[in-house]
Amino acid sequence: MIARYTLPEMEKIWSDENRLQQMLQVELYACEAMKDSGKLDAESYEEIVQRASVDVQRVKEIEEVTRHDVAAFLEAVAEQVGAENSKNLHWGLTSSDIVDTAMAVQMKQAVDLIIGKLYQLRDIVAELAKKHKYTLMVARTHGIQAEPTSFGMKMLVWVMELDRTINRVQQAQSVVAVGKISGVTGLYAHIEPFIEEHVCRRLDLRQATASSQILQRDRHAELLLVLALLGSTLDKFAVEIRTLERTEIRELSESYQPGMIGASAMPHKINPVKAERVSGLSRILRGNAVAALEDVPLWDERDYTHAPAERVIIQDSCCLADFMLQQMIDTLTTINVNHEQMEDNLDLTRGLIFSQRVLITLLERGVPRKKAYEMVQRNAMRSYNERTDFAYELLQDEEIMTFIAPDELDSLFDYEYYLRNIDYVYKRAGIF
Repeated sequence: MIARYTLPEMEKIWSDENRLQQMLQVELYACEAMKDSGKLDAESYEEIVQRASVDVQRVKEIEEVTRHDVAAFLEAVAEQVGAENSKNLHWGLTSSDIVDTAMAVQMKQAVDLIIGKLYQLRDIVAELAKKHKYTLMVARTHGIQAEPTSFGMKMLVWVMELDRTINRVQQAQSVVAVGKISGVTGLYAHIEPFIEEHVCRRLDLRQATASSQILQRDRHAELLLVLALLGSTLDKFAVEIRTLERTEIRELSESYQPGMIGASAMPHKINPVKAERVSGLSRILRGNAVAALEDVPLWDERDYTHAPAERVIIQDSCCLADFMLQQMIDTLTTINVNHEQMEDNLDLTRGLIFSQRVLITLLERGVPRKKAYEMVQRNAMRSYNERTDFAYELLQDEEIMTFIAPDELDSLFDYEYYLRNIDYVYKRAGIF
């Protein structure tokens, strides 16, 4: 487990204590079903429930000898309930019945935490979208200034992506929240189907409609693919934050805390450390998703190749997603939005960002598109190369001034024009 990036609640879910406790709960619910059906007398059942417990250290000691985790678990529990009662544990079950079903509970618990933080992040970004609805800044395509937009609009796009992410994670949770108590081949040869029904109902899991000795690993792969996509969305946010924190742009900055050090050699450095951490860790999530895909094609009813990989990748992906979400929550809760720098950057190209408005005006006046484009472009290039005002170059161009009156230029160089339909977009998104 990547312990450094594991937060306490998530760490508890993926602890050996919780894993073994969930396995024990599967066994006890199976006994409960047997008791309800009359296959286990009530007195024996009550004694099993009262005495059953599992000690992590004892399981590890036994596993050193058995080299089999479930056998070690069962032996450790048997020591607690007694030899006679232990005969009623694991009746007709196979190891994967309890391992896969217990892990389904763990995944469900873990995704609950992730969904909670996704909603928290979504609320933070939505507040930024509302607060900065009319905060003008320049949009960039291919890293080059394009036209005016608003910082709020940038955040609104993020809100919509988070909504899609939440839907995907919820769907993936429903796919993995499935149990199976059906024996070696999934045919209930030595156990009745009602045992599975009872156990899954008690654990708030759905029954697998059909399974082999294991739950099929396309389920787990779907979860890890969705977490990888979540990581890429957070990476996208982080890349934008890092870009806008560049010294030459300075439109955003992560909050500075006294005592922070950006570089051991350069006291002036304050780096986007949280955003960079998110970008770096997203690569692990994507890599884990590839490993999960490799776990899908197993031999026949099962082999063991999936087990060692998923003991790492599933819990690590859940832990990383949880940690990365918290990093982004912390970052955007305290992000500094530099309004003045946004205004300065709007003027950086001396009006070139209004070139399309000039182009459209020429088109409206009947100038063919190719000709109109050439007319605007030659002035734009001269303004760019000679560092002159775009409006000045247009005023000197007699051909353009044939179609546009000098006093019209001011109206064409109006930032607010670009926000005239922003209320429509916000209303459609349900953000007011």
